[in-house]
Amino acid sequence: MKKTGIGIIGCGNISAIYFKNLCTVFDNVEVIACADLIVERAQAKVDEYPNVQMSTLKEILSNPAIDIILNITTPPGHFPVALQAVQAGKSVYSEKPLVLTRDEGQQLLKAAAENDVLVGGAPDTFMGGGIQTCRKVIDAGRIGEPIGAQAFMLCHGHESWHPDPEFYYKIGGGPMFDMGPYYLTALVSLLGPVKRVTGSARISFPERTITSKIKYGQKVDVEVATHITGILDFASGAIGTITTSFDVWAAEVPRIEIFGTEGSLSVPDPNTFGGAPKIKRMDDETWQDIPLTHEFAENSRGIALADMAAAIATGRAHRASGELAYHILDIMHAIQDASDTGRHVELESSCERPAPLSISEKFNQR
Repeated sequence: MKKTGIGIIGCGNISAIYFKNLCTVFDNVEVIACADLIVERAQAKVDEYPNVQMSTLKEILSNPAIDIILNITTPPGHFPVALQAVQAGKSVYSEKPLVLTRDEGQQLLKAAAENDVLVGGAPDTFMGGGIQTCRKVIDAGRIGEPIGAQAFMLCHGHESWHPDPEFYYKIGGGPMFDMGPYYLTALVSLLGPVKRVTGSARISFPERTITSKIKYGQKVDVEVATHITGILDFASGAIGTITTSFDVWAAEVPRIEIFGTEGSLSVPDPNTFGGAPKIKRMDDETWQDIPLTHEFAENSRGIALADMAAAIATGRAHRASGELAYHILDIMHAIQDASDTGRHVELESSCERPAPLSISEKFNQR
């Protein structure tokens, strides 16, 4: 079986789980080379995975053995790296957000179509066992017709633990652009695309102090909203709310709940792949646990690249598509636009609801 060659651009904090899964779990892909602006980071990965070559962006883009670029640079690097990849005839999968602006997203999707390659974007947690089990429950009609949803991502920021937290408070960061994609992608995979939004946003703390070890005591000026609430009108007719915040010290709220005409569904943390879904139908006295129906309940980051490789090999659509990632980007911008203008915002983008995973799909796990 021919494996799909992967080139990794960016060897920072998030790269560890990608290297692990792409090198040791999914057998339909092969990591050929990696690169990072900080050479020591790339060297550390090559030392850990000797079959991977240390390279440069230019060399990776010209390497005929590489079919897909995994772009896990910081958010400002997503667009320039991804655009170079598709112009070089490579499919590309970028960490979230897909890019920083709608214009960049449109340029990237247009360039990919012109070069007959694929664009994909994180997160791929919606392909995990937890949310796929919830998808199966909804599609089977166990809560009736979905009429509403609520989602919460509340914390007090990442400066207490992340070694390089500055970008979380710069353009492309903030709780909506950093964590919102997990929640919005889960909602779209469960309920379909969004047609209209409104929202409110604010900066509660204009300066942050880093307390993680390496940069302890350094100050960060906050450039993006850090407490955001949006209202989502889905094309299906369901109405949802989402709140993301880096300003909350403590809360007791669910991650995601879906409300239907015949019951309610508690969805696991969309920043993970597993979790414990629960259901309470209209005649139930208590919530009932739902056993997971699908695999990939452990940290399976990289499953979308395995799915993209399978899509390239068979000609089918891939699930974490550029159209889905762009729709999520559009929703996030629209919530901020609504806050800035005090009005509803009609979305110009849409996407296909990604196909559910079949229970038998393994992506040639080792």
